[in-house]
Amino acid sequence: MKFGRSNTPREPRLSFVTQAPLEQLLPRAHPGFYPANTVICEGNQFSDAAYFILSGGCEVRRIRRDGKPQVCTRLNPGETFGAEENRPEDDRTLAVATTDSVILRIDRKHFEELRSGRNGGVPRLNGNGHRASERILPLRTVPERPSHQVVTLAFLSEHIPASLVSHQLARYLHGETNASVVLVRFAPYDQLVAADGCPPNVSLNGEFKMAARLANADPAFELLTVGIKTEPSPSSIASLLDELRRRFRYILLETPAGDRHSPWVLELLRRSELAYLFLEARSGDVFELERVMREAGMRCGSRMGHLKPIACLSAGQGADGFDLLAQRVAAPIHMYVRYCGPSSATPQSANRVAPAFEADVRRLAREIGGKLVGLALSSGAAKGFAHIGVIQVLEENGIEVDVIAGSSMGAYVGSLWAYGYDGRELERLARELEGRWALWGLIDPVFPPRQGFLGGVRVKKRLMRSLGEARFSDLSRPFRVMATNLETLERSVFGAGEVATAVHASIAVPGICVPIRIDGETYIDGGIADPLPVDVLHDMGVSRVIAVDAIPTPDRIRYALEAERELARQQRGRSGRFFRKMLPLDRQLNFFARGNLFEILMRSIHGAQVRVAEASCRMADLVLRPNICDDRWLDYRNPGKFMALGREIAEQHLEQIKALTTRTEMTHEPPHAHSSLAGIA
Repeated sequence: MKFGRSNTPREPRLSFVTQAPLEQLLPRAHPGFYPANTVICEGNQFSDAAYFILSGGCEVRRIRRDGKPQVCTRLNPGETFGAEENRPEDDRTLAVATTDSVILRIDRKHFEELRSGRNGGVPRLNGNGHRASERILPLRTVPERPSHQVVTLAFLSEHIPASLVSHQLARYLHGETNASVVLVRFAPYDQLVAADGCPPNVSLNGEFKMAARLANADPAFELLTVGIKTEPSPSSIASLLDELRRRFRYILLETPAGDRHSPWVLELLRRSELAYLFLEARSGDVFELERVMREAGMRCGSRMGHLKPIACLSAGQGADGFDLLAQRVAAPIHMYVRYCGPSSATPQSANRVAPAFEADVRRLAREIGGKLVGLALSSGAAKGFAHIGVIQVLEENGIEVDVIAGSSMGAYVGSLWAYGYDGRELERLARELEGRWALWGLIDPVFPPRQGFLGGVRVKKRLMRSLGEARFSDLSRPFRVMATNLETLERSVFGAGEVATAVHASIAVPGICVPIRIDGETYIDGGIADPLPVDVLHDMGVSRVIAVDAIPTPDRIRYALEAERELARQQRGRSGRFFRKMLPLDRQLNFFARGNLFEILMRSIHGAQVRVAEASCRMADLVLRPNICDDRWLDYRNPGKFMALGREIAEQHLEQIKALTTRTEMTHEPPHAHSSLAGIA
């Protein structure tokens, strides 16, 4: 596939990018999804790479001296920008997505290769000689990560054990990355405790010089305590971070809850590549979160995606509507840290933390280190039982999945796994449908069928037998459910509220099931807007995505039909001719015979999903396509067939899965001799 030439006269040197086939661009590019009003690049980033708009649109804006943006250029799909030379570092130009956009980013190195014609095209066959439409090999190149990463840990409540959380996070981060880590603990001067190190004796105001005196830190990381007497200036903060960047790969900045609105804390948020805002699950903290994000937004501008709210739950505490309030008032909760109450307030209790707390904090460390593994489960009706087979192979081989996103049948299977059911229990639940009348127990006809033939309530009740009234905050893994807003036709991502209700909306197949009303909005099957939610995982900080696509391509279906017709020709006989004469009568009388209304609707929907799923596959690191040619309405009674196909494809590509999940990033950092650091003030 080729796009036309760019219409932007300022960049004729990029026209060869728009003429190159996508199979030649993709191995050298980083596809990215940019929601509306997010910054794509700014300043000297225009020189670092070329950008190719696949869908959506953007504007190149220049910030005037009065602080107001001025639109310089509007760009549409098929146009390019970037790869500019000699752009000054203080340039105040930025590119902003005007709508939800998919954009290829081509780094300068690969851009020069394409321009000079080196390395030619990239083969479209995998190691087994499969065609491109059947490939399983990685489709997305590894994104480049910054050589040094600054992460601010801002605590919005005094009741959260900040020292324990940051201490454990620093320890897990070193364990996951084996890189140098420093934890910088800011605190009021008079509250610093002797256990954090030597008495402060260096001023932060002005240029900062790294101290070298020992402190009682964990062997896995360095600890630096900073006593705050007066408001640190932006220049002193910049000097501190510059010095730390020269010595450490990861820099964690722990700020005190009492200073959460201070200008110097907001300056740290602005200068961080990532910032976690820890809050308690109570309404008062939601409004604190809204205020902090509003104040930080005034400094960060449109660059707000790096601010991620983290809700801390005490033992036995649930969200109880807090998650929905946060989503409406401030921002959706990014992740949860369970068993994070005031009972464990010191690092000395680190060896007695609850397993759930350990798993949640370790997941944050994996996100910082670029090691989060996500699993995207596609829609596909009964074909979605193949997801269970893939999950079983992952569990049997000890492959850890951190985050899950699912659409339609993928949402149903994913919700059970995220709740805590393992692969064997998932298979047991699926095989309950093999009974003679089990499937009929899920059918709840609606009369009159004005909006759909089925209500879907019995399916929801069946799911609630396993999940109860569990909310997203109760799940053992972060999980996202896709649905389609019937009024606006937009994709809706559910990560708050009751899980079964969100899944009910995601499986409401239009024309068959009645649309679902949630908080005044009407939703239908998530597979309509996004049958394979890969980009949702990227938005959650996942850097390694495994996609399971159970939607067969037209090539695969055509091959199966040809094989079926050939088999029918070989089996023709007298009895065959008799049954062929009776076949039209059977189709008229048998509601579930091939070609029935339900089957026509399902096949029509799957036909519309194929290209959307293919586009999502290009953003995944690894795509597994079970060898499924087709399914029928009654195939829900035969889940074993699809689970076996899911196991088969996962076992065939097990080595590739292991290579992806254990991949080591290149850091190029010099060897660092461990020596704990003194506190400063």
